[in-house]
Amino acid sequence: MANYTRRTFLALTAVAAGTAGFYALTSKNKKKVVVIGGGASGVIAAKYIHKIEPDIDITIVEQNQHYYTCFMSNEVIGGTRTIESIKYDYNNLQKYGINIVYSQATGIDPNLKQVHLQNGDNLTYDRLIVSPGISFNWNDGHDETLVDKIPHAWKAGPQTTLLQQQLQTMKNGDNVIITVPSKPFRCPPGPYERASLIAQYFKRNKPKSKVLIFDSNQSFAKQNLFTQGWEQLYGYGTDSSLIEWIPPDRGGKLVAVDAAAMAIHTSEATHKAAVINVIPPQKAGKIAIDSGLTDASGWCPINQRTFESILQKDIYVIGDACIAGVMPKSAYSANSQAKVCAQAVTASLREVEMVNPTLINTCYSLVGDEFGISVAGVYRIKNGEIQVSQDASGSSPTQASADYRKSEVAYAHSLYDNITHEMFD
Repeated sequence: MANYTRRTFLALTAVAAGTAGFYALTSKNKKKVVVIGGGASGVIAAKYIHKIEPDIDITIVEQNQHYYTCFMSNEVIGGTRTIESIKYDYNNLQKYGINIVYSQATGIDPNLKQVHLQNGDNLTYDRLIVSPGISFNWNDGHDETLVDKIPHAWKAGPQTTLLQQQLQTMKNGDNVIITVPSKPFRCPPGPYERASLIAQYFKRNKPKSKVLIFDSNQSFAKQNLFTQGWEQLYGYGTDSSLIEWIPPDRGGKLVAVDAAAMAIHTSEATHKAAVINVIPPQKAGKIAIDSGLTDASGWCPINQRTFESILQKDIYVIGDACIAGVMPKSAYSANSQAKVCAQAVTASLREVEMVNPTLINTCYSLVGDEFGISVAGVYRIKNGEIQVSQDASGSSPTQASADYRKSEVAYAHSLYDNITHEMFD
């Protein structure tokens, strides 16, 4: 990685935003854009289409009247943030002329260019943006019927508070198991941040307890930075460590879940715990699968320059559900993809060529109250694929002062405030 500083990244962010090349749509016929999904990418796409061309009729289809951010939900689980602080509504979008339909999208007819809704209505579109997030590959004895006992907490809301409550009611000395699915999955550093903030809670309230991470992957995002924080804060690598990470070559891969016994089976042994957090394997959201937008991988292949589906014309897929080259499935990636998609949709409606985009991502993780780490990247299109720019990407330095780590926590909270403000204010 090249040398990386916050100032450098912010400068590159400004450059990336400047390459957007927005177009004015001058057609007298009012065009209709429907967005399925009111998350980190769907809302931003709708708002930026409005910024580019206010006369486009924009409708967001969202089944929930409130949105809970997955980003920063680990702070709720660890007890340092309230669930209300990550809860938002869509009321302010009305001032941008964006229509909100609270219903579930149940089908897409690409021939008629219609979206079918659970409430019985049909919405006609000229261009459709699908931002469905993720769904789960239930297996190994774990399915939707068990989430009240063994939560995933990988979609924020009631599952978040359930896992938090389970941690609070368990006894000092009891252990917690977190299982991590094979890549790719939403928020690659998320399970390890979760383990960190649970360990912080244990250190303060239940010092005899421990977090066991059973991982289906031999390595993980920001591993050297996480382990450094674990060593400093939680005794990682010692007999008294509050965290233990078990990769597949040590029997970390999940084989089966036994909810009745509150146990998991791995390739080498059976492990019991008072609290088990199984993060299931993932794929694109159900509407994308049902509508023929996914390939054999379970994710949505796209033209990585425009985010238009390569399987269905005039349908665009953004956020966690799409195959976006090497970009991670993160909220900031989704935000950046949404802005490029807004440009692509507007250019398509105007029948002009869009400029070559630049995309960005930054991801902060909290290892403790005063120990933050980050990774950032700038991405460009090369040979039709989104690839990272090696001279404009990097991560937190491994050798950093306590003040630097503390400042990264402040940056993480600032990023959260900024991205949610851009979405909902």
